[in-house]
Amino acid sequence: MSDAPTPESPSNPEDFSHSTTPAANAEYTGDDIKHLSDLDHVRKRPGMYIGDTSTRGLHHLVYEVVDNSIDEAMAGFAKYVSVTVHTDGSVTVEDDGRGIPVTKHEELSVEFDREVSTLEGVMTVLKFGGKFEKGAYQTSGGLHGVGVTVVNFLSQWSKAEVSRDGFTWSQEYERGVATTPIAKGRATKKTGTKTTFKADNQIFSVSKYNFDTLYKRLQELAFLNSGVRIKFLDERNGEGGDFLYERGIVEFVEHLNRASDALHPDVIQISGAKEGVEYEIALQYSTEYTENVQSYVNNIHTMEGGTHVSGFRSALTRTLNNYGKRENLFAKVTPGGDDFREGLTAVISVRVPEPQFEGQTKTKLGNSAVDGIVSSGVGESLAKYMEENPRAAKSIVRKGLLAAEAREAARKAKDQLRSRKNALGGGGLPGKLRDCISKNMEECEVYLVEGDSAGGSAEGGRMRQYQAILPLRGKIINAYKSREAKVLENNEVQSMIQAIGTGIGADQDLTKRRYNKIIIMTDADVDGSHIRTLLLCFFYRQMYELVAKGHVYVAQPPLFRVQQGKNRYYVQTDEEMKSQLLDRGLKDTVFEAEDGRRVEGDKMEALCVTLASMEDAILALERHGVSLRAHVQRLDPVTNKLPPLMLTSDGIEHWFHQEDEVEKHLNENNLTLDVEHDLDGDGEISDVEGEVAEAAAEVEGKTIAHLTELHEVRTINSGLKDLQPLGFGVDDLIPADRTGSTTARFELVRGEGDEVRRAVEDLRGLLPEVRAAGEKGLQVTRFKGLGEMNAEELRETTLDPENRTLVKVNLNDAGAADEMFRLLMGDKVEPRREFIEKHALDVRNLDI
Repeated sequence: MSDAPTPESPSNPEDFSHSTTPAANAEYTGDDIKHLSDLDHVRKRPGMYIGDTSTRGLHHLVYEVVDNSIDEAMAGFAKYVSVTVHTDGSVTVEDDGRGIPVTKHEELSVEFDREVSTLEGVMTVLKFGGKFEKGAYQTSGGLHGVGVTVVNFLSQWSKAEVSRDGFTWSQEYERGVATTPIAKGRATKKTGTKTTFKADNQIFSVSKYNFDTLYKRLQELAFLNSGVRIKFLDERNGEGGDFLYERGIVEFVEHLNRASDALHPDVIQISGAKEGVEYEIALQYSTEYTENVQSYVNNIHTMEGGTHVSGFRSALTRTLNNYGKRENLFAKVTPGGDDFREGLTAVISVRVPEPQFEGQTKTKLGNSAVDGIVSSGVGESLAKYMEENPRAAKSIVRKGLLAAEAREAARKAKDQLRSRKNALGGGGLPGKLRDCISKNMEECEVYLVEGDSAGGSAEGGRMRQYQAILPLRGKIINAYKSREAKVLENNEVQSMIQAIGTGIGADQDLTKRRYNKIIIMTDADVDGSHIRTLLLCFFYRQMYELVAKGHVYVAQPPLFRVQQGKNRYYVQTDEEMKSQLLDRGLKDTVFEAEDGRRVEGDKMEALCVTLASMEDAILALERHGVSLRAHVQRLDPVTNKLPPLMLTSDGIEHWFHQEDEVEKHLNENNLTLDVEHDLDGDGEISDVEGEVAEAAAEVEGKTIAHLTELHEVRTINSGLKDLQPLGFGVDDLIPADRTGSTTARFELVRGEGDEVRRAVEDLRGLLPEVRAAGEKGLQVTRFKGLGEMNAEELRETTLDPENRTLVKVNLNDAGAADEMFRLLMGDKVEPRREFIEKHALDVRNLDI
């Protein structure tokens, strides 16, 4: 379950694609048809390749590179994958696979009329890879042949390092273009590929990776590929994970059930292969009332299921029914498929040589043959398990029988409610509902308001024509831990069902809904968050279709109120506030240098964007103890780049731009590195350091040296390249010695006539000054929640469609939603405590 801000009206001019405005060029000739290169097309239309350029697309870059390493593991050539998020936002992915070939590629060399290595082809040519034929890979997750190439095209800079043929090889790229020839480095016994990249801030609207998102996906991949070690490190917070699961998806099921009480102690494991299709399934029942089935095809999470899931479900229902009938366990009622899946946790993983997915999102498998293969395999294996484990078998069947009886009890409870013409019969409405006037369901919406804290204000501020208010008093029942019949006894639940009008559970009929939008509006304090979670849990359990079809929203009041004279407006987030201050500060602003350089207009905006991309990298460099002022002295005057490689021996630092320079220095000075991150065949990292390193050096008669690669330097170098056309260089980032000077080195000039001048010592001081200038004349107030707003403010910020922001609740991953509800709303305390301890430091603006 995820939340996505939903604007009330289109804000992008491109949304109006059928405008009646005449075309700019009415002639429309052949000159209007352009042919874009692969690089230009990817950078101009990145959404076609990675979905979008927000958080989802940013993380997709990591997945594309990691998938290549996992494909090596699936092919049996890798046992180790390492993922590191660096402090500057760059990411390194390394494996111990075969390594991308580095020899000359004849076909590409002929096409480009120059010598092109296979490595460069993989990194810079679309539709060029080893997954189109069955020689290199029998199955793979990435079948498009565009993965790492697209990552390279959408990166500010990237570097590929390959270990194979007895040496290391490397090549560097900037925005998809190779900037160095492939370089041969030091000798090594290991094999593998190491890719480092920095997402381009010119493409992506966000630049911060989410730790939990990456952690969950990498752990998931480790579960799905037993015996493969995946190590994750986030240098921004020092946290990470070291995942190695020898029992694979069996441990996955145990992990999913960690907050539940298992119905039988062992996890049932089923595996087999037929006609090239391999399937592996693990399942276990718990005392829960929900189903949690996670399905995968070639490591791709198929959230919409497909033929592998339908084959599993049909076999499960058939086998359990046959067993129950044979053992005479069904006296009054025979359970159905839904009953037998209550409390089921299962992981289905199949590997298909040529998977056919429905749609471009790869969320539903369409291969018809897989249904029969999985169904027959599961049916045979599950029947055998039940014969050999009668106690577990009877517990599972009785669980389904209890579910069927509970379903019948819930049906009778609904019939009683209907007979009284209340909640489910639609004969009346709850007395506390302040209904709207309109009878047009498509425009009507109901706000579920927490108690009286905001109820009175909402009543006074609503648009009576189409907005209804339903106050809720107290915390509703925990729908996750209660059966349907028990939930129906709750007064607040009855009021909601009665007001919405669709019914609940399997009887839900969306055509009978009285409102098109159901909007949860609670305070931002602890109680409000708890009530919001309980409501979401209720909708997920009892009104699933309402959520799945996108009719449930959460009201998101603004974080800031900005007053400018008599004008007042609201800002949603910290990031938006900073962006607005920067935009406002850039208006009528000129940046002048004492030597006559002058920047304004679009160039001024480009300058600020470039400086923002370098801001975190420079701070990270200095946290490493490297002064930018001192490092500038090492600038290569030809390439205008700072060296990213630091070699330390006998307490002396040596800086280099390329690894072949490091190798040359090591050989000339009889040095050896203290750490050789060699990836052994068993998948373990072998760190040769300390006494072992000294012993090795003693045998070789060499002195120990330590090599550090500072990835943030590459980000700074990319920023320096973007500064050049704007007329600035690295010296402008550093305060100058200005003894006796009375003239400002730089000045930020605002306004005309009565202009305001602010002295700026260096480029790094420009952004704070621009933001400060943007805040002049504004009174900024930060809100805590709805309880602080009167009716007028509530109407303006949260009720008025012209101004409000609603967060649409999307059911992108039902399995993940169920896992989260199970963790937070289940009976077991320990998993919930671990979750709170893990995320406690991430909380911001908590009102207690």
